[in-house]
Amino acid sequence: MSPVSGWAHAHPRGSAVAKAALAAVLLLLVGFESVALARQPTRPHAIVVATAVVVCLCAVPYSWIPLNVRAWTAAAASLAGSVVLIAGRHALQVWGLGEGIALLVLLTAVVHRAPGRTAAVLGPMLGLACVLAPMRDIRLGVFTVVYGVLTVVVTAYSLILRWQEAQRMRDLAAVRSAERLELARELHDVIAHHVTGIVVQARAARFTAVDAERADATFARIETAGGEALGAMRRLVRVLREGAAGTQPLAGLAEVRTMADAFARNGPPVVLTIGRGLAEALPAEVAAGVHRIVREALTNVRKHAADATAVRITLRSVPEGVELRIADDGRVRAPLAEQARGGGFGLAGLTERAEAMGGRLTAGPAPEGGWEVTAVLPLEGGGPRS
Repeated sequence: MSPVSGWAHAHPRGSAVAKAALAAVLLLLVGFESVALARQPTRPHAIVVATAVVVCLCAVPYSWIPLNVRAWTAAAASLAGSVVLIAGRHALQVWGLGEGIALLVLLTAVVHRAPGRTAAVLGPMLGLACVLAPMRDIRLGVFTVVYGVLTVVVTAYSLILRWQEAQRMRDLAAVRSAERLELARELHDVIAHHVTGIVVQARAARFTAVDAERADATFARIETAGGEALGAMRRLVRVLREGAAGTQPLAGLAEVRTMADAFARNGPPVVLTIGRGLAEALPAEVAAGVHRIVREALTNVRKHAADATAVRITLRSVPEGVELRIADDGRVRAPLAEQARGGGFGLAGLTERAEAMGGRLTAGPAPEGGWEVTAVLPLEGGGPRS
């Protein structure tokens, strides 16, 4: 989602006001041109005004009318008006202010966001319509050159935006793929651990003479390990796995404590709160996910909260499973180079991880100020209650 789209989604009333303002400005330009050139109203002049009104209305981003429909309508109306006036009777004087700006707005949107084939066909049509709009004048003037230059500049700028967006999507896909692979490896290690325990206990029960009471305890342990392995397998089904599994041990809550202490030695103090019973009852793959989220969140505190005086990490039980919250009180970004800031892919990867485990993750301004990351991760069979 682009910054403009994100702002429009978060502020629906402001978006409606902005759309109305755009329509008013474009129609005001058309009205001003009509009044200024109305000394000799003619039929060609009426065609110019009618075409401009249609194009300006199409440039407003209505949520219920797709961009392609609005752009095709505007291009067809503008080109039809230009063909009629250029091939027939020219208007005495044409500026094309409102219509030209509206066509440039549509050209930017189409080249930037429309599908490839649509942009390849509709983009040149809008550019041609923009160039032809001032050529309806019986005398070619400075507006013809201005709109020609603007069309080239706007097209080039929109192509750059499209390329950057495509590159960002490729980077985001790579981050998500890497996150899925890492999660799959972690879950593989968990399953291997449980299955190995099941095999060892089954062999011990098979080759050792045991009474009924000891056999019952052995089978209970096997049942518990099997249930935990099945829970991890259910999460694994949600992950697209590629490549071989790794063999490194999983990080857990103990590593979270170590990481928080290390962070506090060189940064703001960290208050770590873990709900009662969670340290023992948390499944290994969930604990690994908690560790990864805390690590990314603390990294972001260093990058984006240079004035933070405290960081609060809270892990507690909720009806859906466990809730992890990392919040800081920073308001000033650290003075890092743009290359060191990243592109927001860390949070994208963590969101992918949380969703793959059946949970969710959100990040944004905290109600009390600063920034917070909140993740809710499910526990198979329910977790402990605080």
